[in-house]
Amino acid sequence: MHVHVEVDGHGHPSLPQHLTKASAAYFKTGDRFPDLDVIAERYREWNMAAVVFTIDARTGLGHPPNSIEEIAEGAARNNDVLIPFGSVDPLTGAGALGRARQLAGDYGVRGFKFHPSLQGFDPSREEFYPLWEVLQELGLPALFHTGQNGIGAGLRGGGGIKLAYSNPLLLDAVAADFPELTLIMAHPSVPWQDEAISIATHKSNVFIDLSGWSPKYFPEALVRAAGRTLQDQVLFGTDYPLIEPAKWLGAFSDLPLGDEVRPKILKHNALRLLGLADGVEHE
Repeated sequence: MHVHVEVDGHGHPSLPQHLTKASAAYFKTGDRFPDLDVIAERYREWNMAAVVFTIDARTGLGHPPNSIEEIAEGAARNNDVLIPFGSVDPLTGAGALGRARQLAGDYGVRGFKFHPSLQGFDPSREEFYPLWEVLQELGLPALFHTGQNGIGAGLRGGGGIKLAYSNPLLLDAVAADFPELTLIMAHPSVPWQDEAISIATHKSNVFIDLSGWSPKYFPEALVRAAGRTLQDQVLFGTDYPLIEPAKWLGAFSDLPLGDEVRPKILKHNALRLLGLADGVEHE
């Protein structure tokens, strides 16, 4: 449910150089920039599928995103293993609405990725409600970064990135006011894990993906909820290429989860959320 494409075919990166360098040090990654076809080939070898995306934070970062159209076209070329999500910059106002419709209608994206801290916006503010209305109308899920930020970590002032925008409580109003919009809270939402669990427990249109952390570091409350009350609302994700799937799955196998829960988290919940049959290939 969570794979980053961090460079396009023209070599343009998703982030400014200083943020890329800081996040690489934070995650201690090696091969940070596999291209889309390389990602597809690796996921075939691993017998997995991947939701792929980048983040459009052009206003907040003063840096244009790598090509979202290229991601969608590459996913169509590899649609046995790749599922494309789009991204729009909410701070572009009406332009974001038209852009969302274009990416869904012309490029077939299956959802949208947002990073409130990186994009510099509060998703609960009503000025952004027209965008959530469009996504609800399109019937496409919205995936939001929540919790701690690897991007900017260790820099003075965190590179200007504000963590509070990624508090999952800001998504509670969105989930309440747009009940037909599926929201995915990405990552263990530390330091707001209890808030994320509470929101997902209260609102059935809210899911949690488990990317960005090794399962051996998951908060105990998240493991308990994933195995019980939220077993139908939790999704497998790694944050690849920041975390390798094999490493994540090895740690996941050690979690105290029932055998009936694991297939839901690893596959079936995502298939249901994305409206896919028992397979990935789609129109």
